[in-house]
Amino acid sequence: MNKKLVILILLALTQFLVVLDSAIVNVALPAIKDSLGFSDESLQWILTAYVLTFGGFLLLGGRAADLYGRRKVLLLGIAGFVATSFLIGVSSSPVMFIIFRALQGLSAAFMSPAAMSVLLTTFKEGSERNRALSVWSIVASGGAASGVLLGGVITQLLGWHWDFFINVPLGLLVMWGIWRYIPAHIKEESDKNLDMPGALLVTAGLMALVYAISEAPVLGIGSPLILGLLATGIVLLAAFVYNESRVKHPLVPLSIFKIRNVVAGNIIMVPAMASMLGMFYFLSLYLQETQGYTPIMSGLAFAPFPIILGFVAWHAQKLVPRIGIRSMLIIGTTLPLVGIGLLGLLPAESNYFVNILPSIILIPAGMGIFFLSAVLAATSGVPARESGLVSGLINTSQQVGGALGIAVLSTIAATAGSALAGYHAAFITATVLMAGALLVAVFVVKVKE
Repeated sequence: MNKKLVILILLALTQFLVVLDSAIVNVALPAIKDSLGFSDESLQWILTAYVLTFGGFLLLGGRAADLYGRRKVLLLGIAGFVATSFLIGVSSSPVMFIIFRALQGLSAAFMSPAAMSVLLTTFKEGSERNRALSVWSIVASGGAASGVLLGGVITQLLGWHWDFFINVPLGLLVMWGIWRYIPAHIKEESDKNLDMPGALLVTAGLMALVYAISEAPVLGIGSPLILGLLATGIVLLAAFVYNESRVKHPLVPLSIFKIRNVVAGNIIMVPAMASMLGMFYFLSLYLQETQGYTPIMSGLAFAPFPIILGFVAWHAQKLVPRIGIRSMLIIGTTLPLVGIGLLGLLPAESNYFVNILPSIILIPAGMGIFFLSAVLAATSGVPARESGLVSGLINTSQQVGGALGIAVLSTIAATAGSALAGYHAAFITATVLMAGALLVAVFVVKVKE
C-alpha cells in the first residue's frame, strides 16, 4: 500500500476518534446521569469540561507541534486521549468523570491540530492536498454521524462505559501506525522557546469566552457572571495581541494574518459552524421531543448524512481547479442555507420523507463542499513551519463557532412562546448565520483561482 495513503488513513482515524467521542457522549448523557448520580445542574459539565480545555488549548497545541515535532505532539496527544478515555470509563463519581473529561479535552487539543499539521506538510498544495482533505472531511463527518447512531446502540447494549472504552483499542492501533509510518519532522525553527506569557493569555482568554458562550443559555446573557467572563476574555485576548506584537518569538506571529486566505477561511468557519452544529442540536431535539423518536431512530434519521457528504466531498476536490475555491464556498454555504431554512417550516407533526429528508440531503451536500473549500482557503500559501499554528486556528474557529451557535440558538429558542415556535426560531436563526457565512464567501474570500 502507498505510504502516503497509509499516513492519510492514520490521520483521518485520529480526527475520527475526536469527532466520534464528542457525538457519542451526547447520546449517552441520560445513562451517565443515572449511573453516576449527576444532578441536572452538574450534568452539563460533562460537555462543558471537555469544550473548555479543548477550545482553550487548541492554539497552544498547534504551535507546540510546530516547535517540538508534529509526530511527537500527535503521539502524546493520542496517548493522553486513550488513557483518559479508559479512566472516564472506570469513573465511579461525577467528580472523577469531569476531571478526566477535562483532561481528555486537553489531549484532543494537542492531537487534532497536530494531525492536520502532518497532513498539510505531507501532501503538497494542489490536487494532492485536495484529495487528502476530501478524505479527511469524509472520515471526520462520518465520525459525527456514526457517533449518534453508535452511541445509542453501544449505550443500550453494552452500557455507557463502552462509549469510552471503544477509544482504547482504536487509539492504540493508530499510535502504532503513526510510530511506524510517520517520520519525525525536522523542526524548521531553531528557537524552540515557547512564548509562555502569550500561551497563558490566549488559553485563559479563550477558556473565558468559551465558558461564557456555553453557559449563556443556562444563566442568561445578562448574568453578571457571563458579562464578567466575556469582558475578561476580551481583555485577555487584547493583552495577548499586544504581547505578540512585542515578543521576539511569539506564539502566534501576527504576520500570519496578513495572508488574506487565513483570515477569510477562519472568519467564515465561525458563522457556518454555529449554524450547522446548532442545526444538529435542535433537529435531534425536535425528532426526539416532538416526534417521539428513540435515540437509535434519531441516529437512523441522520444516516444519509455521511453517505451524501462523503460522496460530495470526494467529487468536490475535482472541481477546485475548474471553478475555484471562492465559487465552491458560495455553493457550499448556499445549499445548507436552503436546507436549514426548510427546517424553519417544520410542522408539529412531520413526515420524515416530506419535511425532513430534503434538508438531510441539501445540508450534507453543502457541507461536503464547504469544509473542503474552507480549509483550502485557510491553508493556501501558508509556510510549512506554521502549519500547526494554522491548524490550531482552524480548529479554534470551529469550536468557538459551534459553542456560539448552540448558545445563541438556545437563548433565542427559550424566548419563544411554545416548543414548536422555539424550534422555528432556532432554525431561522441558524439560517441567518449561514447567510452571514455566504456573505463572507462573496465579499471577503479572495482566493487565487
